[in-house]
Amino acid sequence: MTSQDFTPDPPLHPDFTLDWTTYDDVDDSRQRWSTWFDVEPLSRGPEPRPDWVVTSRGAIDTELGILKTGKEGDVFLLERADPLDPDGGVVMAAKRYRSSEHRTFHRSASYTEGRSMKRSRDERAIKRKSTFGKQVAAGEWAASEWEALKRCWSIGVPVPYPVQIDGTEILMEWITVDGETAPRLAQTRPDVDLLAFYYDQLRDAMATMVQAGLVHGDLSAYNILAAGERLVVIDLPQIVDLVGNVNGMDFLLRDCTNMCAWFRQKGLEDADEHELFGELLAHAF
Repeated sequence: MTSQDFTPDPPLHPDFTLDWTTYDDVDDSRQRWSTWFDVEPLSRGPEPRPDWVVTSRGAIDTELGILKTGKEGDVFLLERADPLDPDGGVVMAAKRYRSSEHRTFHRSASYTEGRSMKRSRDERAIKRKSTFGKQVAAGEWAASEWEALKRCWSIGVPVPYPVQIDGTEILMEWITVDGETAPRLAQTRPDVDLLAFYYDQLRDAMATMVQAGLVHGDLSAYNILAAGERLVVIDLPQIVDLVGNVNGMDFLLRDCTNMCAWFRQKGLEDADEHELFGELLAHAF
């Protein structure tokens, strides 16, 4: 049968027209086509998604430069925008995990107590520290932070919205103040009233996590952003299960100690780690 013999069923309306939009090829080394549709649905952020998330098939990701370096990976700024709708673009934070030989975070064993891996082959490779095992380990830390971000966002903990994960790269909300990256809490000098307000937010965030059986595990004034009057918790790959991890209570007490020491240093004398620890345990059990 030739194309001339083909008759659609049902017949097309005489006014039917086929319309499409073409895009120029990406020829800038800093750019790539959006990876939104390259990942599985479960690798995209929880719904309902914020309005600023760009899901256009024609969107382009443009690398804008490095934002910060960390113990387990580096964070870059990445713009995702459709060339036909440039005003609808968004700048996100792209966290990319390094392989284990390039990380400076070496206390992973105590954080991973109680965790299990889906494939025993991967677990054996990590224990042998083979090249494949190092790649798997980097992916496991990325996956751990991805799941932590999704869960924390869903239960109301103030964390950046997780947009998507692709291998060892997590795209998430870029937290800003007046168009610039929000400072870490450690870089701020809040007045007495704002300091007390920050402490109340911290207690609420930690209580929400503990109620869900979660402990940050590495909480400090360097892992919290101050977005104006709002605190945002970041860096969650080492998040631990309060009960499932034998070190869960120790990590919780250490988080309380680190944070209360900072608040006391800034002038909030009522910040007491033992009182906070007891308060959080009351939420947990």
